[in-house]
Amino acid sequence: MPLPYFEVHAGKGPPLLMVHGILSSRAQWQHNLDALKEVCTPVIVELFGHGRSPSPDLPEDYTPAAYVAAFEEIRTHLQVNRWFLLGYSLGAGLTLRYCLEHPERVIASAFTNSTSAFAEEADTQQFQANGEAIIARYEREGMSAIEEIPVHPRFARRLPDDIKKALMDDCRLLNPLGVARTIVYTNGNASVRNLIHKNQVPTLLLCGEMEKRFEPHKKHVVQTMPNIEVIDLPAGHAANAEAPAQFNKALTDFLRRHH
Repeated sequence: MPLPYFEVHAGKGPPLLMVHGILSSRAQWQHNLDALKEVCTPVIVELFGHGRSPSPDLPEDYTPAAYVAAFEEIRTHLQVNRWFLLGYSLGAGLTLRYCLEHPERVIASAFTNSTSAFAEEADTQQFQANGEAIIARYEREGMSAIEEIPVHPRFARRLPDDIKKALMDDCRLLNPLGVARTIVYTNGNASVRNLIHKNQVPTLLLCGEMEKRFEPHKKHVVQTMPNIEVIDLPAGHAANAEAPAQFNKALTDFLRRHH
């Protein structure tokens, strides 16, 4: 089983697995690391096809189940029994699934706005129906197809200049086939909408309140998910980068409280 690229940053507490979203990279977290290192040991993962990670050929390597298994292998490598988790956007669908499958391994978890993590079945069927065509297009058009994706950092309006530049630099490392497989096999299967009522882990939603399309998902989380806290931040989708001071305080307070 291939492992995604990960790197460990020295810190003062238990490991915190940090998983970004589509077309992002480790650069996502550069305004959060210093604060987080005061309360935990950040472990940054990059998705397959992104950043420094490989782009496996097998579709099953991109599934949420494969990522959960990979996260378990990383935890074993770190030689810890329990850790924190943090998922951003698509990454939230993966970290929440890990929490649901391995609650005994998680001290507490946090996540940001994620439409893929709470997508309804009708929204995910398009990926199964159009998967081959999506992959064929990215294989044919390469980086030009990637640059048209609405969440490409070149379209970001609220990101700090240094983070936007770093993300744009890392976009050069994107593998078109790896991205296509991520869209179809990861994003298309990332929803935990119908599972979150089983949550046993103390969980924090760090919500960018300016992203209106996430509001119905936030409502579903509040109504359905046990052990959930919500903190609204003056930001859009990229709450950790758009409001880093508020994000860092909310998350470090939460981690301290549960450590």
